[in-house]
Amino acid sequence: MFGRDPWGGPLEISNADSATDDDRSRDLDRAALMRQLDETQQSWLLAGPGDQAGKKKKRYVDLGCVVVDRKVFMWTVGTILGLGVFIGFVIMIVKLVPHKRPPPPPPDQYTQALHKALMFFNAQRSGPLPKHNGVSWRGNSCMKDGLSDSTVRRSLVGGFYDAGDAIKFNYPMAWSMTMLSWSVIEYRAKYEAIGELDHIRELIKWGTDYILKTFNSSADTIDRIVAQVGVGDTSKGSSQPNDHYCWMRPEDIDYKRPVTECHSCSDLASEMAAALAAASIVFKNSKTYSDKLVKGAKALYKFGRLQRGRYSPNGSDQAIFYNSTSYWDEFVWGGAWMYFATGNNSYLTVATAPGMAKHAGAYWFGSPNYGVFTWDDKLPGAQQVATLPKSRVPLRRNTEDIPQPNRQRHVLVFTCIQFIQLHQRRINTAQPWKASTASVRCQRSFPCFFIQRLS
Repeated sequence: MFGRDPWGGPLEISNADSATDDDRSRDLDRAALMRQLDETQQSWLLAGPGDQAGKKKKRYVDLGCVVVDRKVFMWTVGTILGLGVFIGFVIMIVKLVPHKRPPPPPPDQYTQALHKALMFFNAQRSGPLPKHNGVSWRGNSCMKDGLSDSTVRRSLVGGFYDAGDAIKFNYPMAWSMTMLSWSVIEYRAKYEAIGELDHIRELIKWGTDYILKTFNSSADTIDRIVAQVGVGDTSKGSSQPNDHYCWMRPEDIDYKRPVTECHSCSDLASEMAAALAAASIVFKNSKTYSDKLVKGAKALYKFGRLQRGRYSPNGSDQAIFYNSTSYWDEFVWGGAWMYFATGNNSYLTVATAPGMAKHAGAYWFGSPNYGVFTWDDKLPGAQQVATLPKSRVPLRRNTEDIPQPNRQRHVLVFTCIQFIQLHQRRINTAQPWKASTASVRCQRSFPCFFIQRLS
């Protein structure tokens, strides 16, 4: 080949200047590489300090309070997620796989007896029965109580029938609700342990809902209350159908059921007040309902104090079946429960007044029925309620101590002694058929269990 001298040299063939294609390719590649290196070096010189820091920061994750290496962060997140999946899988297996558990121990005889005793109240319900009532042979009954009476003309549907008949006596019914509430206040944990707490609360509410219907529960002052629905007196030879003249299922009753009201009935009003007051403690977590019960109890107790008299005048149905011998014991009983429901010391002052105790027969130790707690004599129960130590009544709404005179302590202890001595004597006297009923045995045993806890 002829090489050309760029400086004007001679034109002649020169072997030194000749080159192969491979040599020229290598020269071109080397030149390109040099240009890349030059560009890289120039970028190093021209790049600012922020650009270098930005590249380094990509290796870290800023969590706000700490900067973590990106790899460590990713490993940590992955580990936590994996652990969560594993725990969830284990929980799912534990929940889904059936486990063999030992059968619960059979209930003792006292528990079985309590179940059956509470079912008695289910069987005695009046009005529209709930589907879960549990008594297959009972149905809705006496759905027009109060509505067909020309003097009342309001619904008195509900409540409990007294016994084998279908009469609704407010006096023993209210006392039963007071006793059920007292048992829940004292033994709430026991009821819950055997699965009966909701049941007994439902029974109490069934009774107190009816009691609220028997007077103007929205008023602060009342002048009358319903004492009874239905009659059963057949002593005068009347052929008019009533609950004792014509025995039948409550579901089949189609005759008129008269309503008896009273305008001076301190015993009945005070007992109804005690029932609502005690129930307000049971339902203290339901503030609206508890306040409604307290309001009604205040009106009833006020009415009983102002309109003095027994609810069972001579010759009435009440006198035949549930005669009240005095209303002073109800004043003490109702006042004690009103104090614990409201914390108002005025109620305690009434309940513990020496004159009140004297009229109620607190010092009549020679009486044949002294110390026997019944629906007619609430004094033994009232003495126990009124002498509760402060630590035993956590539900009370104030923090003041209850006065405990020595005489009250003496009466309290003497009550239990008299109970033991007079128990057999009561069975063999006036009304032996009443002494053998489950309700009478219950009302006698409960105060002594309670006294044992106080000692």
